[in-house]
Amino acid sequence: MKTKLTVSAALIIFGMLLSGFTKKVELQETKTDLINDEFPEAKKEVMETFNAITQSIKDGDMDKLISFHGYSPKFTEFKNGEPRNGGDANETHERTVFGSVTEIIKLNAKDLKIAVYGEVANLTFHSDFHLKFGEELVVVNDQISLLFVKTTNGWKMVHEHHSPLNTEKS
Repeated sequence: MKTKLTVSAALIIFGMLLSGFTKKVELQETKTDLINDEFPEAKKEVMETFNAITQSIKDGDMDKLISFHGYSPKFTEFKNGEPRNGGDANETHERTVFGSVTEIIKLNAKDLKIAVYGEVANLTFHSDFHLKFGEELVVVNDQISLLFVKTTNGWKMVHEHHSPLNTEKS
């Protein structure tokens, strides 16, 4: 009887170990590579969000534009070589600038690239914006990076970086 009990205990322990090993192998097989995986569905969602951002600017809908931002104490923006600012300054700037546009001649995003890292995405492009403010035409040729985080309310911008694009050819 003692032998049967020992054999049964050994089989149970072996079964538990084998089960744990199998689960570990299964987890390793389905592990996500955040650096190299492309996340095509998420890329599509980020592109749709960017298109909606662009449309809100074309429509002059500042509330809609602002709704694509994830303002919090973590929000940051760099622009014009100035020190970093936060959400309040970004919202004021976006409402002031895009709210003052009287005509959009061009709103092109050249060399656009989306890189998704799970629940985070970086969208980069070279702007070719031709905007009229009354009679004054302003051309914006910047390198722009927009950092998005996936939330329950869709992809939200949590960081913006704008730098002048050097258009001179070497």
